[in-house]
Amino acid sequence: MQTLSIIGAGRLGKTLGRLAFQSGAFQIGSVYCRSLARAREAVAFIGAGTALCALDGLALADIYLLSVPDDALVSVAETLAGYGIAHGALVFHASGACDAALLAPLRMHGARLGSLHPAYSFADPTRAAAEFSGTLCALEGDADACAALAELAQRLGGRSFCLAPGGKVAYHAALSIASNYLVTLTGLALSVAQQAGIESALRTDLIGSLMKNSLHNALTMGAEAALTGPIARGDLNTVARHLQVLTGLERETYLALGRATLAVARARLSPAQVEAMHALLV
Repeated sequence: MQTLSIIGAGRLGKTLGRLAFQSGAFQIGSVYCRSLARAREAVAFIGAGTALCALDGLALADIYLLSVPDDALVSVAETLAGYGIAHGALVFHASGACDAALLAPLRMHGARLGSLHPAYSFADPTRAAAEFSGTLCALEGDADACAALAELAQRLGGRSFCLAPGGKVAYHAALSIASNYLVTLTGLALSVAQQAGIESALRTDLIGSLMKNSLHNALTMGAEAALTGPIARGDLNTVARHLQVLTGLERETYLALGRATLAVARARLSPAQVEAMHALLV
């Protein structure tokens, strides 16, 4: 049985720790947080492990998970390299935006370096641990590290896939657009709907139902086929009227997304319609 140590047992770290322990395939070693109280809380959540608040007490392990903030990855890797880790160990981080190269200081110990990013929100660790099964996990790094991480992801209940070399930032940007911007758009749409005098509960139902239907169509039909609305129809009058009632950030967002929408719709419009619509949206 392999030993897994966790450095940075926040929401993601302790969730993966619990899943690893519950799989029966891993023994939990050191569980590090900056405060001993937080480390003990993480150990209690995971169900096993030794709480630590100092990295110099880290026990040797087969696998090390670094679930620390992105800005701390290099310094933590350098610190661990100074203290020493098990030779040939698998060391990985769970950052969505950074690649495994940040862990390079640990190569002096023959470490296999990689990253595993689960495409899941870990806001509630209890819920995350219960619902993690089937979660897609993006892998990159050394070939042998990725092979080991694919097995680890499977043990945790996830489904892994490998990113192209250098593709980590584009991967994370795609997730940010899909997740963060969707939430932002929901807020903006609800705000504009409020201007129409629609009461709160009905606003949520109205916007939510349309967004769910549109997302389903885009995912099943493709963006171009699923696109509807005034820009796709070349309806200049309607777009101009929309712009008359929008101000500030709502107007700026409408214009920016309108130009992106025009790029999707242009195949079904005439060159004259594309030109006129673009002039309206700048």
